[in-house]
This record gives sequence, C-alpha cells and structure tokens, in this order.
Amino acid sequence: MATPAVEMKEVSPQQKKWRRYPRYKDSGVEWLGEVPEGWGVLPLRRILSQNKGGVWGEDFDDDGVIVLRSTEMAINGIWKIKEPARRKLTIQEKLSSLLKEGDLVITKSSGSIDHLGKTAIVNDFIERMECCCSNFMQKLRVKKGITPKYIYWHLNGRSGRDQMIYLGTTTTGLSNLTSEIIGNILTPVPQSHEQHAIAAFLDRETARIDALIAKKERQIELLQEKRAALISHAVTKGLDPNAKMKDSGVEWLWEVPEHWEVRKLKYISPRISGRLVYSPAQYFTDEGLPFLFGTNITKEGISFENVKYIPPEINNRFLKHALRKDDLVMVRVGEPGLTAVVPEEADGLNCASMMIIRKSNNFDSHWLSYLLNSDIGSYQVKLTTYGAALEQINISEAVNFIIPTPPLTEQQEISNYLLTISKNIHQISSKIKNSIICLGEYRSALISTAVTGKIDVRQEIIT
Repeated sequence: MATPAVEMKEVSPQQKKWRRYPRYKDSGVEWLGEVPEGWGVLPLRRILSQNKGGVWGEDFDDDGVIVLRSTEMAINGIWKIKEPARRKLTIQEKLSSLLKEGDLVITKSSGSIDHLGKTAIVNDFIERMECCCSNFMQKLRVKKGITPKYIYWHLNGRSGRDQMIYLGTTTTGLSNLTSEIIGNILTPVPQSHEQHAIAAFLDRETARIDALIAKKERQIELLQEKRAALISHAVTKGLDPNAKMKDSGVEWLWEVPEHWEVRKLKYISPRISGRLVYSPAQYFTDEGLPFLFGTNITKEGISFENVKYIPPEINNRFLKHALRKDDLVMVRVGEPGLTAVVPEEADGLNCASMMIIRKSNNFDSHWLSYLLNSDIGSYQVKLTTYGAALEQINISEAVNFIIPTPPLTEQQEISNYLLTISKNIHQISSKIKNSIICLGEYRSALISTAVTGKIDVRQEIIT
C-alpha cells in the first residue's frame, strides 16, 4: 500500500493595516502611552454604579435560586450553563445580587492565572432565568452612557487582564481580586458613540477570527480521525489490498489476512508484568533518576515533563523489574490502555501504575504499540475497565487481549508505514496549531489596540 498524501491548505488571516486617529495625547500612564484626543483614562470605579461580590447561600433543592459559578464561564467569556446550582438565598440576598442584562461578571478567585479576571457579560436569557453569581465572582454594573460591551472587551483584553494579574493578591496558591483592586483598574474611556463602535467592531472581527480558529481545529480533528482510520485498517487488514482474507473467529474483529494468526497478548510477549515499585512516593527526591507514572505516557510516547525522581540506589534495588528499551508500557489507571514503546533514554528506569510488556525478537514493538492504541485495542480496554471514579484495567484480563498477528517482517512493514503516516500528519497538524496560536495572538492584539485607541475603527463597522 502506497503512503497516502495528507495535505491541508493553510489559510492566513488578512491582517489589514488599520487607520489611526488624527490626533493623540499623552495618557499620563506609562504602560498605556498615548490615547486619542478626547479620550479619558479613569479608574474603573468611576464608571461603575455597582461593584459587588456574589453570594452562595445554603444547600437547596430544585426550587432554589440559580447561582452561576466561575466554572460555567469559559476563558473567552461565553456562558456554558449545563447543570446550574440552585441555592437557598434570603430575599435580601436575592434582590441585591440578581443579574441584569449588560452586567459584567468577573472571576475574582482562581488557582489558575488564565482564569483569574475572565469576564462575561449577562444576556437577556440569563436575566430572565433570575440568576445570581457565586461568591468567587464579582458583579459590575456600568453607569448610564457607558457601553457594557466595550468594558467587557477592555477587561478581557491585555489592557485589563494584565492589570488584574499584576494586582491580584495570592494566598496559598489562590490568586484573588478584591472590589478595590477591580475598581482601580485603569480604563481608557472614549466618547459613548466610540465605545459602541469599538464594541461592534470587535464583535465582528473576533467572530471572524474565532470562526477561522474553529475551522482549523476541525482540520486537526479530521487529520487525527484519518490517522486513526489508517492505523486501524493497517493493523487488522495489512497493507496488501489483494491479500486473501479469512474469518478471524472473533465476532468483533471480522476478517483478517489468511496468513495471519489470531493470538492472545500473553502468547506474544515472553513476560507481562505489573510488579512495580511499591509506594514510590516514599522515595521521591528533588533529583536523581526519573520515575515514570501513567501521566508520563502520551499518544506521542513517553514524556519526561513533570517527572518524579528517585535516588539511583533505590532505582537499582528494583532493576529486576525496570524497563528495557523496546519494552511496551500500558497505562493501568487514569487513561487505561494508552501504550508507548520504551525509548533508549528510559532504559533501566522504574515505573508505577503501568503494565510492562517485555520485548522479544518475535514481535515488532512499534507495531504492537500501534495495534494496542488502535480502535481494536481501545475496544478491548473498554470491555475490561472497572472503577467509577478512576478507570483502570486488570492485568489478568489485559493479557488475554486478542491480537491479529502478521509475520514479523510484515509487522515491521506496517510499523514503518504507520510511522511515516504519523510523522506526515504530525507535521501538518503542527503547522495548523502554529497558525491557531498566531490567530490567537492577532485576536488579542486587535482587542488591545482597539480599546486603547491605537487604531481608529469608527468607520470600520460600516465596511
């Protein structure tokens, strides 16, 4: 079978050169620089009529008041409400905290810097639902003459987010914003009609960018689906389209090439083991030899990012069960079934929460890894997993996985073919991912330049 060409045309955004305002003045703020003549720069509190924390109340049933949580607001400020919390609030709490269309809601406490300060705007649907926001959020209501959507873009852009991240206090790893900090956020304030024009411009332009990003993300999904289909076909039907087929004897496997065997995993590897270091956390140190967990196994192979370490003498104590180059490791807990081939740099290391499939000269490790990560491997993993909170597989069941087995030379041909396919798709996907990153950076820059007056968009909403 010839290696199929996998191509995906890149579409670059048309980044026009936006016009500038005719005249500028010094804003008086070093990081902001110049702003258009006629603009002001005010602390956010000067243009707010409300700056209040949320409520939480007490546990209640389905008749309680809906209290929106920060987890129901995506980083891009879009509401994603699936199972809203209903809480028991006093009449005073409800009346003082109800959200109205045009209100802004800020995440004021988060363990992630990416989520701190993310802002959403309340639409008419949320107002009709009679919602409040939780105590991890802050409700802002702008004064008359201020366009809420303009403030929304300011707070979600670098001009607002950078101030919140810089000013946010930290306690025990949790970043926090107070009403005082939020009120002190410096805000460029154009005339009312300009605020409306900037908001409309950013609504339109970010929608275009977001649509292009979504299209590219779909391209990556399609590439991965194509890769999965090619792998599944290769490991079950082989590379010869004219090969004679036979019934595999396994209902879900259907036919396989006539000269292949259908074997169990335990008859392919000379040893399958789960004998690993017991309670490895007791040995962890700041330096030493890497110790691998299931979290270090990825679809691309073994990752040493965020790896734990154990002393060399502890590692040597368990050398009998240590990994060897070209062994396979299968994740047992968390993402069960995910399999990787042990590279040379992991030779001699120890691991936990994994099943070790020992290498032999009777099979090609990469072929077996592709097969175990394919649809037929995943199917068998799903049949044998247990545990509601944390899925895991049992070795005594995994050793009986059905493996359609070609001769060794054909295994090597299949693995070489799939390696080429995977590299090709990875290269194309990487280019698309880089394009997505560039689009995201362009989106962020466009918001920042618009809300700080570095570009004049007053006529752009007409075009």
